[in-house]
Amino acid sequence: MNNNPLIHIFGEVLIDHFPDGNDVLGGAPFNVAWHLQAFGQAPRFISRIGDDLPGHEIATLMDTWGMNRDAVQKDCKHPTGSVRVIIEDGEPHYDIVADSAYDFIDTVLLEKKATAGILYHGSLAIRNPVSRAALQVIKASHQGKVFIDINLRQPWWEREILIPLLHDADWVKLNELELATLCPEGFKDLGLEKIMQAFCAQFNLETLVVTCGEKGAAAYDKQLHFITVKPPASTQVIDTVGAGDAFASVLLLGLSKQWPVEVTLDRAQAFACALVGRRGATVTDKEFYQLFSEQWH
Repeated sequence: MNNNPLIHIFGEVLIDHFPDGNDVLGGAPFNVAWHLQAFGQAPRFISRIGDDLPGHEIATLMDTWGMNRDAVQKDCKHPTGSVRVIIEDGEPHYDIVADSAYDFIDTVLLEKKATAGILYHGSLAIRNPVSRAALQVIKASHQGKVFIDINLRQPWWEREILIPLLHDADWVKLNELELATLCPEGFKDLGLEKIMQAFCAQFNLETLVVTCGEKGAAAYDKQLHFITVKPPASTQVIDTVGAGDAFASVLLLGLSKQWPVEVTLDRAQAFACALVGRRGATVTDKEFYQLFSEQWH
C-alpha cells in the first residue's frame, strides 16, 4: 500500500531511434514515471500519444508495467513523439521531431480538479503553446510541490518561457552546463557552491540539484546546506542515456518519502550508477529495482 503523496508526471513520451537501428522507449518524464512505478509509487503520467503503431506499443508497455494510462491522451492528427539519437565522441545528441502528439496535450481533456502531492515536469514538452497551456491549467489547481527537471535541447527552449516556470518551482534539477547557461550574470566564475546559492536565491527554491556527469552531483537547499556526492571509481559505464532521469526519479522518491537531502542524493547517485551499467534508459527487470527498494526500506 502506497501512503506517499501522489506524484504527477507531465511531459513527453517518445521513441528514441539509435544509429544501430535499435528503437527504445524514452522521454525524460516517461522514464521517470517508469522508474517510480517500479519503486511502488503509481505515478499519474500526463501525456499524449499518436493513434499509430508506436503509440499502441507505448500503451501496451504501460499496461504490462502496471502504469496508469488515465491521463495519457490519444491524438489522431499528430504522430507519437520520436527522436533520432546521434552519438558523437561517446556522447548522445538528439534530433527531436517537432509537432509530435505530446506537443498538443489538450486542456479540455484534463481532469478539472485540484491535485495534491508533487508535480514533476521537464522543459521540452512546453516548447509548444498548446502543451504549455495545459501545464498552466494543471499548475493553477495544484496544491503541493513543483519539481522541474531542466533539459535545454536546442532549439527547443526559450529563456523568457523558462524563467517564469523556475519562479514557480520548489525543486529544480539540471546539469552543470545548464546551470551556467541559466545562472544570474556575474556569478559564472564563482565556483559551483556560490553559483548554486545565487540560483536558489534568485528563484526562491527549496532545493537545487546539479548533476556533474562522472564527477557526481551537488545539492543546495534553503537551509544553506551544500552537499556533494561522487560515483564510485569502479562504476562501469555502458550507456549514459537516461542517467539523469534515473537520478530524478530517486530525487522524487526521496521528496515523497521525506528522506533527508543527503540520503536522497546518495541513493539517487547509486541508482544512476547502476543504470549506466545497462543498455537503455529503462529496465524491465523488476528484481533490478527490488534490490534498491530492499536496501532503502
